[in-house]
Amino acid sequence: MRPGVATSGAQIKGRLAIVAGSGKLPLYIAEAAREVGEDPFIFRLRNEADDPFDGFQSDVIGVGDLKGLADTIAREGIKRVVMSGAVKRRPLFSDIRVNLRSILKLPVALKTLLSGGDDAVLRMVISLLEAQGCQVVGAHQILPSLLATLGPIGARVPTAEDERDIARASAAAVALGLLDVGQGAVAVGGRIVALEGVEGTDAMLHRVAQLRADGRISQRRKGVLVKLCKPQQDVRVDLPTIGVSTVENAVKAGLAGIAVEAGRALVVEREAMIRKADEAGIFITGIDKSESET
Repeated sequence: MRPGVATSGAQIKGRLAIVAGSGKLPLYIAEAAREVGEDPFIFRLRNEADDPFDGFQSDVIGVGDLKGLADTIAREGIKRVVMSGAVKRRPLFSDIRVNLRSILKLPVALKTLLSGGDDAVLRMVISLLEAQGCQVVGAHQILPSLLATLGPIGARVPTAEDERDIARASAAAVALGLLDVGQGAVAVGGRIVALEGVEGTDAMLHRVAQLRADGRISQRRKGVLVKLCKPQQDVRVDLPTIGVSTVENAVKAGLAGIAVEAGRALVVEREAMIRKADEAGIFITGIDKSESET
């Protein structure tokens, strides 16, 4: 684990809110937060959040509704916010509602939201949330147990050939991250066969499975998926994440295993994911990106 990445949430006071985009991650974080004594309020982003969050106090809010967000933050005594899940749509100008605390940031916010890269948009969203008097924290700061650890996560370990593919895919993932495009890459036999785009990891793995079925990828060599933080990424948002579905899709793609950045990636459904990987005979491992670059 890298120094300074994981921080205990014990010193951070006030109610926790989760801004929930699409995917299963927001629900996993909400459930895990409740297990450690939190009472999370869920902001379900309109046309993005997949889960109804039954049993949690929640509200539906538009992506650009800063006024509605601020009103709820004040009413519920929210002081900490975790951003979780994918957001596929950027708000239209007509969707944006501001309050006095955010209006000074509006010109820059509009420019970034409409034309900035993903990381720039996330940084702007953080600044807008902070303008409402909240502290934006990473899921790992509230739930450090979700972070990937260094070394094998499960029974299987990478072979020498797998290690070479990990190094190759790691270099590709770093280059991809510098372009603010994605976090994942797949290498098979030392060759990069797929890079993650806006479609996400699972869709990329579906593409790899189809390429293999079409004979475009070697049937003899398995290959690996590597997911790394973007070099310029704010670790409070959008950490690389793996879970059961990642393992299932890696198996369908014929891969030997999955490598993620130790201390800078989230592992959800850990026990179920490990069981699925062990049954399928694939490895999961946490790697030190700095070592893979040497």
